[in-house]
Amino acid sequence: MRKFEFEKQLHEYSQWRDNLVQAIEMYQEWRNRYDLTDPHSTDTILNMLSGLKSDRVTLAFAAEFSRGKTELINSLFFAETGLRLLPSSPGRTTMCPTELFHDAEGGNYISLLSIESRLEDTSLIEFKHKPERWKKIELDCGSPDQMQNAFKELIAVKTVSRDEAEKLGLWNEREAAEQGIINPATVEIPRWRHAMISFPHPLLIEGLCILDTPGLNALGTEPELTLNMLPSAQAIIFVLAADTGVTKSDLEMWRSHICAARGSSKQGLAVVMNKIDAMWDDLLGESGYDVAIKSQIKNSAATLGIDESAIFPVSAKQALLAKVKSDTELLERSRLGALEDYLSDDILKQRREILMERVSKDIGFLVTESSNLIGKKLANATQQLKEFKKVDFENKDLTGKLMAETRDRQNVYLENVENFQASRRVFAIQAKMLVDSLSKDRIDEIIRVTKAEMSKSLTTYGMKQNMRKLFDELRDLLQDSVDITNETRRLVKAIHKKFQDEYGFKEIEPQLFSIKNYQYELEQIFEEGERFRSSAKTTMTEQTIVINKLYSTLIAKAREILKEAHKDALTWSNSVLTPLMHQIKDHKKQIESRLQMLRKINESKGSIEENIANLESELDPLKRQRQELATIIKAMKLEKFQAEELENELEVA
Repeated sequence: MRKFEFEKQLHEYSQWRDNLVQAIEMYQEWRNRYDLTDPHSTDTILNMLSGLKSDRVTLAFAAEFSRGKTELINSLFFAETGLRLLPSSPGRTTMCPTELFHDAEGGNYISLLSIESRLEDTSLIEFKHKPERWKKIELDCGSPDQMQNAFKELIAVKTVSRDEAEKLGLWNEREAAEQGIINPATVEIPRWRHAMISFPHPLLIEGLCILDTPGLNALGTEPELTLNMLPSAQAIIFVLAADTGVTKSDLEMWRSHICAARGSSKQGLAVVMNKIDAMWDDLLGESGYDVAIKSQIKNSAATLGIDESAIFPVSAKQALLAKVKSDTELLERSRLGALEDYLSDDILKQRREILMERVSKDIGFLVTESSNLIGKKLANATQQLKEFKKVDFENKDLTGKLMAETRDRQNVYLENVENFQASRRVFAIQAKMLVDSLSKDRIDEIIRVTKAEMSKSLTTYGMKQNMRKLFDELRDLLQDSVDITNETRRLVKAIHKKFQDEYGFKEIEPQLFSIKNYQYELEQIFEEGERFRSSAKTTMTEQTIVINKLYSTLIAKAREILKEAHKDALTWSNSVLTPLMHQIKDHKKQIESRLQMLRKINESKGSIEENIANLESELDPLKRQRQELATIIKAMKLEKFQAEELENELEVA
């Protein structure tokens, strides 16, 4: 049987991530050992370590009902159990969004959130912090049958009145009419709103997380799936049925939710054309079968607006059967291998690049600063040694002259400090304006006032107008912050340039706060909000339910984004001048060290050779410090040329 390459690649990815964590921990210890820490750098490193340690590779599967999505998940990841671990049968299967992962501390379980929670003004994220609200079923991992029975809860349904289904957003009169259901007294709905499953599957232990989402209706009524979960996934696998191609509801789901979750980028987005076994036809022969599949791929690619190479024809049903029976020929015919290769070669590579980019940006900046500081220390100490070797220290007048020159440098340093403090005071005023522009009180006031006005609206039209007003006011608030950010960025650049030009400080490109990512995320929310605001479903739904849904999803997410922007602005404003401060402190140490050496030589009764030897021995700790940093940079695999450059400098020194 063909080995699932994804399992091997995920293991390698997990090891790479662990090695990266170890290298960053080495760097943190190095900074502590040489007294180079400050609150901002410590927070940056700890946040990075926390993010890497909790990192998961999330694959999201989305499809309309009856496309074989759950069967595809079974065939890709759980075939070794020898049965359909996740419920998969004709008709409706997964009724609620389901997350599968490994919770090392929490054990093996299924946690289920009741469908009635949709009536509350509470987001899914908030519910995840309230374990008492979830029904928990323990899993016996030694018994596939027990697990299979427990997983049947994912397809559990209940019968409620039509009014209750309407309040929950689970009744659509138009869709029901299309199915021939007219004015029913009761409606069958999912029992659960969301499910979280933890069990120790090898792939899940390595950090894989699977998000299984039901059809268009679930995505439409749970905006958090589109706003939070799908965008955060490393890959979204959109499943079609080969025998039907792209249906009207498939296309609506694709445009409104899948593409929206990926924005303008199609990276990490793949389409699986499942159920190709329905097209197997002995009369057509293998060549005719291939032509039929290629034709369906071409038509689907044109309809969805993607490249044909992003569509993978598969028979999940036959792939699962082939793996269970160890039937190599059937597995080959199921064509699952191409999809497995895509997940292994493209998705994990992309995830590694994204993480490395983040590490390079945040940790790389600190490493560059450390490298510059220790490099300057070593260069100054080496230059000082060369100067001292040329000096006639028996000439007391010359020694006195050197001490006077060094004291002059000390006076210039004091002037540097004074100017730095003045610049920092000016910056503090500007930074406070930036942080205040994103303050929680300001945001909450806008949200509170608009919600009150929305609740007072006597008509659906008035309520919708107040929704638009809320989006506009939040957009205006962020634009104010953008304008202040630009002013603050200009000030930071000016301060750095002043110290570089006037005082000869080494140029360090300052980290500049950017609000672009927050703007982009908010615009996505506003677009989703506009769809929600103008939808027929909103018009038909009871006003209180609409407002609760809006505030527990869209506005909750907007508040989180603005809260993150405020936190980042505060952190940045407290740290952006830290590299300058480090250079000033280091400059002070160099001057004091030079004065101390001159005094030592002046007062020493030993020979000049002994004094020079003492000075040379003081270079060794600096060289060792620099060598350790070079080793750490290599271990991080950060900017490979940097490590090579460090080693070259060491050889010269």
